[in-house]
Amino acid sequence: MRARSKQPDVPAPDSPWSEIVPGLWMGGHEYTGRSGDPEFAVVRDEFDLVLTLLRLPGHGPDEGVEHHVWPIPDGPLDGTQLAGVMRLARTAGEALDEGRSVLVRCYHGYNRSGLVIAHALVRAGRAPEDAIRLIRSRRSPWALHNELFVEYLRTGLDTARLLEELAE
Repeated sequence: MRARSKQPDVPAPDSPWSEIVPGLWMGGHEYTGRSGDPEFAVVRDEFDLVLTLLRLPGHGPDEGVEHHVWPIPDGPLDGTQLAGVMRLARTAGEALDEGRSVLVRCYHGYNRSGLVIAHALVRAGRAPEDAIRLIRSRRSPWALHNELFVEYLRTGLDTARLLEELAE
């Protein structure tokens, strides 16, 4: 599997977060505000659970909100990083089953958060292509533009993890 090429012309989303399925939100730390200028997305207590794949100081959530942090690159992932993605997807799914609201976030809310959410949707029974299509329709056409992450989803994260571990 190969890494994606850098795409500096990818626009920031026009909202801090978007609901993908009821209770499951995908977002980032920066978005384009109504003025057209970049704005920071700061989580307070809007969600019951926040899963963060890129942590920036001052972006929340508030004290008392359950928060899991698993920093990963927007590029090739090793077996341990993929295992963390799978764990976060399982945590998101369990929280949804309990009726809790979940935000999964990275920088813009496109790739890393998309990988976790897509895997959660696949675990819940959606086909990978359906999960990718749904995420792109609800968040942005730029969501999951990292082709490597799309390949991970099509291969299956369990298989991708085994392949990455064998390559190490």
